[in-house]
Amino acid sequence: MWHGSRKSRTLAVGLSLVFGGLGLHKFYLDKPGMGILYMLFCWTGIPTLVGLFEAVKYIRMDDQEFLRRFYRKEL
Repeated sequence: MWHGSRKSRTLAVGLSLVFGGLGLHKFYLDKPGMGILYMLFCWTGIPTLVGLFEAVKYIRMDDQEFLRRFYRKEL
């Protein structure tokens, strides 16, 4: 039985590419503080660039590393 919140790497990449400037991928990956920070500075364009780099990082990450970083085990 699977307990916890397993995140899709494909969805994280898609959110990062399309909505990276708004930080939606950060909210999806349970990092709401960073998501808010991205939203506050979205007008500068910097979060968009960072979102693109993060999408590439998620693509290059293997499944085990992605799960290790973003799998939150529910108690």
